[in-house]
Amino acid sequence: MRLGVLDIGSNTVHLLLVDAHPGARPVAFASHKRPLSLVQFLDGDGNINDAGQHELIEFVLEAWEFAARHKAEDLLAFCTSAIREATNGVEVLARVKHETTVTLQELTGSEEASMTFFAVRRWYGWGAGPILDLDIGGGSFEMAFGQDELPELALSVPLGASRLTRDWLHNDPPTAKSVKELRKYIRQTLKPVVREFKQLGRANLVAGTSKTFRSLARIAGAAPSGAGPYVKRELHATDLGLWTQRISAMTVEDRLYLPGVSDARARQILAGALVAEAALEMFEFPSMEICPWALREGLILRRLDQLIFDGPLEPAPHVGLGGAVPVPRPGANTGRPVPAAASIPIATAGRQAN
Repeated sequence: MRLGVLDIGSNTVHLLLVDAHPGARPVAFASHKRPLSLVQFLDGDGNINDAGQHELIEFVLEAWEFAARHKAEDLLAFCTSAIREATNGVEVLARVKHETTVTLQELTGSEEASMTFFAVRRWYGWGAGPILDLDIGGGSFEMAFGQDELPELALSVPLGASRLTRDWLHNDPPTAKSVKELRKYIRQTLKPVVREFKQLGRANLVAGTSKTFRSLARIAGAAPSGAGPYVKRELHATDLGLWTQRISAMTVEDRLYLPGVSDARARQILAGALVAEAALEMFEFPSMEICPWALREGLILRRLDQLIFDGPLEPAPHVGLGGAVPVPRPGANTGRPVPAAASIPIATAGRQAN
């Protein structure tokens, strides 16, 4: 089947289409994404402003059209911390549904961490033993630990790279004082969380599963993405500490010359490096592996498991994906306004519903 996963993150909005069937690895068929830092559209009261909502709605309509054009059979649409923690998050979700007919399912921080861990476990297998997974997003930092497919403990803290950059690093390059104060804040926030994880035992493997970790590993000398997903990539604490110091002295423009750093990530890579540095130090690990699978793959694999055990297209109960949206073929009886010409993309029907 062709399955679509629409991921509304804090830094990027991304639709991934995969061809998969139960028991097989999900193979990417097509992708459509754009940088969209919803955190940057927050007003003083923590609301996503009208401009941010407009950008989000436009992309959801694009994604719906893209999925229909490529004959996706099912669409999982979800959002993470950017909308979850916005003061007007409920209103934003309602507006998206009204103007696009797509329901975005809101994942909690622990659900996000759990599904990412699930993907990591599937990638490394049972032979990896206990795993600690770390994931730095734009708005939050997720951590999960366990020996099984789902973690024993999955937690989220507001240490996303975009959020920290907005709140703490106002100068370009940042002042030494602001970096010092942010480093202290990160450690204060992580201290009780790390203590809770350490009570469960020590991991055999520490995995990093976000674009921030991939970028930091690439800066430190790991293979580029073009080398493929099966090349082992590591990030060592000693290299990370060295590069964190270097990046803190760079302007945003200078950071663009670093390998693996895009325009969208250049400003926030320092905040991400400070979180990564603190996490490795406080969890007392000298290095971590970079896992190519993360939240999207976890949701896809969980969905495919559901096909085996509970019948077709039922949402996975662990993450409560009641907002999964089937993508019908044009002309299907869905209750949506459908154009007379079946060749018109389904997204047109969504626009007519406005």
